[in-house]
Amino acid sequence: MGAERATSGRAVSGGVDEVSYLDDVDDTERGGSAWRRRLSCMAVAVAVLAVMAGGLVWLFQDELFHPFGDARACEGSDTQLPGVIRAGGAPIPTGASDIHYFTRNGSAEVTFVSNQVPDYLRQAGILPEDKPLFDEKYGTKGVADDEIELPEGLCGSPLRGPVWIYHSTSTTGTSVNVTVEVSPTVRDDFRFPARTVVTYSLH
Repeated sequence: MGAERATSGRAVSGGVDEVSYLDDVDDTERGGSAWRRRLSCMAVAVAVLAVMAGGLVWLFQDELFHPFGDARACEGSDTQLPGVIRAGGAPIPTGASDIHYFTRNGSAEVTFVSNQVPDYLRQAGILPEDKPLFDEKYGTKGVADDEIELPEGLCGSPLRGPVWIYHSTSTTGTSVNVTVEVSPTVRDDFRFPARTVVTYSLH
């Protein structure tokens, strides 16, 4: 009888231990599941933040990766030009596109694309009103290569030859050079629109 009670006691004790063990296993599994859920939520949050950060970088890339936060300024520029650029004595044409500039040690190089280059040349005093576009008193024929590199430091698309180069002097006595793309098919005219490069002094 005593042996039966002892055996019964061991059986009960064993059952209690087994139930306790199963409870521990359940707690561990629940804890693991909760931790996995936390990790999953954290991964989603990190992914969302990464997408948002990438979107912000794309949105503000011009401000982040250009001098002065100016998308027109080329790398290495040391002086910011105003919103309306006066290059060589006159504002560059209204509606000009693909505008870039490079400034260094008091000089500036500006490139833009416009169909109003003749008007700009006359407003700047580079070409007198009554003179033809290709009067050799005011300019010279440049190279006729298919692609002509921009001056060192100036960013943007290359010039397309042939080109015409104007040489002038500003009202302050400093030199102004203007290179304009010439039409390869229309006689005595620029490309339409034409890429132009203006080199001048800021002082």
